Amino acid sequence: MRFLVDAQLPPALARWLVDQGYAAQHVADVEMMRATDAEIWAYAGKISATLITKDEDFTTLLAARPNGVAVVWVRVGNTSRRALLDWFARAMPDIEKLLKAGESLIELVE
Repeated sequence: MRFLVDAQLPPALARWLVDQGYAAQHVADVEMMRATDAEIWAYAGKISATLITKDEDFTTLLAARPNGVAVVWVRVGNTSRRALLDWFARAMPDIEKLLKAGESLIELVE
């Protein structure tokens, strides 16, 4: 399972995912911090990655330009990096289960 972590989330999330055995990159790792949403969307499709983002615009792209990319839409307010990683540790079994079942939009709500 491969993930691309968007700019609004910390690079530490991508590193944590790698530590858990997933393939993951942060947009900063691939020099896309200033990329448009469309460029990030296309890149996620090119590498067959699930996009983890706080940006609601990607839910619109999912509906308008389906390209096989699934979106994990993180709807949590400002929080510490540690709290975010703890939250993902609890949520990842369900995220993985939903992605394997073919869900294309997974909304994580605090």
